[in-house]
Amino acid sequence: MNFLYPSFLFGLMAVSVPIAIHLFNFRRTRRVFFTNVALLRTVQTETKSFRRLKHWLILACRCLFLACLVLAFAQPFIPSKNRLGLSRQGVTSLYLDNSFSMQNERNEKRYLDIAISKLDELLTLFRNATSLQLLTNDFSAAEQQAGTAESVRDRVTSVRFAHTSRMLETVYRRQRNLLSSLNPGGRNQLFWFSDFQKSTVGDLSKLKIDTTDRLFIVPLDAQATKNVYVDSVWLTTPFIREMQNNSLNVKLNNGGRENVRNLAIRLYLDDAQTSTASATIPPDGSVTVALNFNVTTKGYHRGRIVFEDFPITFDNQYFFVIQASPAVRVLHLFEQKAQTDYVQTVFSNDSLFVRRSFNAQNFDVGQLKETDLVVLEGVAQVSGTLRSELERFVRQGGSLAVIPPANPDAGSYGPFLSALGVGSVQVTGPGTSPSLLPMADPDRRSPFFRDVFQQSYQSDPLNMPSAAPVWRWSSGQRLLSLRDGSPFLTQSRVGQGNLYLLANPLANQYGNLAEHALFVPVMYKMAALSVRAQRTAYSFDDGLITIPVNNPSERAVYKLKHDKLEIIPVQRIVGNQLLLEMPKSNELAAGQTIEAGYYTLLNGQGKTEQLLAFNHGNQESAMEFYSADELRRAFASQPNVEVFDSIQDGDFVQVLEQENLGKSLWKYFLLAALAFLLIEVGLVRFLKG
Repeated sequence: MNFLYPSFLFGLMAVSVPIAIHLFNFRRTRRVFFTNVALLRTVQTETKSFRRLKHWLILACRCLFLACLVLAFAQPFIPSKNRLGLSRQGVTSLYLDNSFSMQNERNEKRYLDIAISKLDELLTLFRNATSLQLLTNDFSAAEQQAGTAESVRDRVTSVRFAHTSRMLETVYRRQRNLLSSLNPGGRNQLFWFSDFQKSTVGDLSKLKIDTTDRLFIVPLDAQATKNVYVDSVWLTTPFIREMQNNSLNVKLNNGGRENVRNLAIRLYLDDAQTSTASATIPPDGSVTVALNFNVTTKGYHRGRIVFEDFPITFDNQYFFVIQASPAVRVLHLFEQKAQTDYVQTVFSNDSLFVRRSFNAQNFDVGQLKETDLVVLEGVAQVSGTLRSELERFVRQGGSLAVIPPANPDAGSYGPFLSALGVGSVQVTGPGTSPSLLPMADPDRRSPFFRDVFQQSYQSDPLNMPSAAPVWRWSSGQRLLSLRDGSPFLTQSRVGQGNLYLLANPLANQYGNLAEHALFVPVMYKMAALSVRAQRTAYSFDDGLITIPVNNPSERAVYKLKHDKLEIIPVQRIVGNQLLLEMPKSNELAAGQTIEAGYYTLLNGQGKTEQLLAFNHGNQESAMEFYSADELRRAFASQPNVEVFDSIQDGDFVQVLEQENLGKSLWKYFLLAALAFLLIEVGLVRFLKG
């Protein structure tokens, strides 16, 4: 038998007090005078031997009462047979998984509530300990210090779901930091209460527990029930127009093991329901539904995908933002132009386009930062600053359409186009009369012409224009070709941008493309594809997000605002891109929480730059968990790790105590002390001789 608090054994010296009283009998007799002896009761006599036996029995009861009471405070126990058992005198670190997957339910009780109740029972084993740590996925500053069982119990009642999931390696590293500072080299123990979701816990084979630590893994035996979540949302077209039919694609995944039938999907725009759809999703499967909608005004619109799916509810809605009729900014740089300014005519007929025209030798290159499509028309030489800035513009995501002059300079255009991936450019001899060639029909299955021709005319022959090329090349994706097989219009992907190369000028002597019906949709398509596809939503799990901004300043400080929350993420400017690092929950100020929804991006002047939508990551939505047997196999080579079958076991704490702490005896000694006290009372009152 061992004692948890052996210092209390000094209290056994208190047994000497009743012994001293018995031996020396400090009671003094006192004479009492009575006027009438008739009032005295007859005194019962007893023998000297019986009185002595009575006193010895009372003395034994008093001594045993004090001894049992002292032993109860010393908390005796029978040591467990497990040599690696618990040490209630070391540091105990308790990890409570409060991720969103703990919303799952069993017997109409959430996993988080089950784990909290079992953790509360566990605290009864450490009720007198002063070195307890409670760690959650919040990783808050308060979790980096040890406290008593009561302080931990108070904190447990305030635990809420956290949007940040943590790998077990990160959890153990954070626990180990506290253990090494409070009890370096001593025996410590760790407890993990979690559903052990496979998508978030990380690689268990790489997790090595220090041999001085004792780890107890308490799984919740989670079941892979159904759970539907939105994987992604995207527009069918690069941008949408107001007062027109538009389509939104929604990809839904089923992260569970149960089939989902006829799930109602609702689309909300600006808090008004605009469309519905129904989806049937097999286990571990996915499906894409299309939702049609239209908007009546330009600008940003707040959208939500909503459905009803229980018991996991954190991913039952998905926030996104769409921008209607974003302005397509076209910059027209020229030297030699046709008598009719065809470029101006095309882009001035639609309010969607914002066109600016400048002479190529006399414009501010800084305007390229505010441009989507550059039309370079009739420029004889491309060199110096113009060349370097155009190359940078295309590689950073812009689109460049090159319309050659009548006599292009091969020495200038050759290196320029070669740097953009177009090689072997051959210029026709100067002074030669243009020779018109018929143009071949375009490939109507090409994505570039997908929505140019009406469906009913997809197979009808076209009256194609003619053209006289001033140069020839062989690279790039052919959009239009001449009937002799040479390219007329090609598209090349350069970095993040596009290069469109035309074979001839727009003047009448070089062909009639500019006056043909095909010219307008071709130029519109170039402009439309120059607009970067809208990023409808972002995830908090993205370590780094990239947001295109207009005319950014390197010294500007951008902020994100959501209701009363206002944060300044770590940020930097690269070209026209703003790179933001979203903060984790433990990096926020006290009382701040990050919630899914709409966030306003404010520039340095406090003006709205963009409206963004953020959602929680979908790692927590995959309903796949480690079982107790899988956890045992993962830690089979580490004897200081013990895995319980399930937290659902009713005698979880009792089994833990008996196997690792031994059998506690303090209750029995307390009952014995009370028994001896009652025996003493009975001897004094009823034993008369």
